[in-house]
Amino acid sequence: MSKILISPSKYIQGAGEMKNLGTYAAGYGKKALILISSGGYKRIGPQIEDSFKGVDCQPEFDYFNGECSKTEIDRLSGLMKDKGCDLMIGIGGGKIFDTAKAVAYYNRTPVIICPTIASTDAPCSALSVIYTDSGVFEEYLFLPANPNLVMMDTDIVAKSPVRLTVAGMGDALATYFEARACMRSGAVSCAGGNSTAAAMALAELCFNTLMEEGVKAKLAVERGVCTESVEKIIEANTLLSGIGFESAGLAGAHAIHNGMTVLEECHGMYHGEKVAFGTIAQLVLEDVPMEDLEEVISFCIEVGLPVTWEQLGAEDITDEQIMEVAEAACAENDTLHNMPFEVTPAKVFAALKAADAYGRYFMGE
Repeated sequence: MSKILISPSKYIQGAGEMKNLGTYAAGYGKKALILISSGGYKRIGPQIEDSFKGVDCQPEFDYFNGECSKTEIDRLSGLMKDKGCDLMIGIGGGKIFDTAKAVAYYNRTPVIICPTIASTDAPCSALSVIYTDSGVFEEYLFLPANPNLVMMDTDIVAKSPVRLTVAGMGDALATYFEARACMRSGAVSCAGGNSTAAAMALAELCFNTLMEEGVKAKLAVERGVCTESVEKIIEANTLLSGIGFESAGLAGAHAIHNGMTVLEECHGMYHGEKVAFGTIAQLVLEDVPMEDLEEVISFCIEVGLPVTWEQLGAEDITDEQIMEVAEAACAENDTLHNMPFEVTPAKVFAALKAADAYGRYFMGE
């Protein structure tokens, strides 16, 4: 099996970059369909429009319907054709990126991804996570190429809600542990091969950055400022985690997240918040040393990531519901089978119960 590392063609991160979007877009197309939420347009729409003044690319805005579903992808693909767009731009959060990437793929156009938050590692990947219209995980859509450009305006990200940046830390928290599991099992990564040493090094750097800078960054974002710690966490949440998960592999944490989408009680939680709890459950499955478990759970508690079912909104969860999550996580096409040992619904059920107990223990309950 060959070793493969993939990444976006270009990654740009810095203060005030949104004012350059039109100039960047003109290098890829003549008419851009810009997918954004209505709230996002209210906040930064005029700034985006100003960036297109005087450049040879026309913007066409459309509001996201809320789910990266086949219905939404088909709607936007039709709009691309109707409007004659030859470039797709996604501005906002993870489901917008995944939708924009899928639409660009089906329409054979370039795609630019502009996160206004650092809440997931979705921006850099050649992957779209497809959900049903009601928000239940359906499948992964593996794309032939990564985005043409990922652009992070750190001024905008630093002013986003703190919970979103923390959720991004939760998503990034899984990167090293899932990469390590895939390396041990020899699993094929999302990139289509085994991990390179470079991908593993970036995954480990991602984890170390979280441990060293995460709390400092959270405190700074609470004040709406972009310090060097915030810059490092934005890079960890987006680029390091993005390359790490895609080129080194996914395993237990994200499969358990996908299993949790069957719980209506957890639909109000962000992707990274559920992944963080999935990471704890994966570590339980691996039976890591107590000090390793304590380091991860204590970090989650300190930055505000959920470590119990109650914090995930499922305080009254039953054993039957937990088993439903476990069975969904063990779906034949999901990444739990990349773990370096056999995983069954019964084992995942036990790990989920224990993860909640450990969370309560370290919280002093």
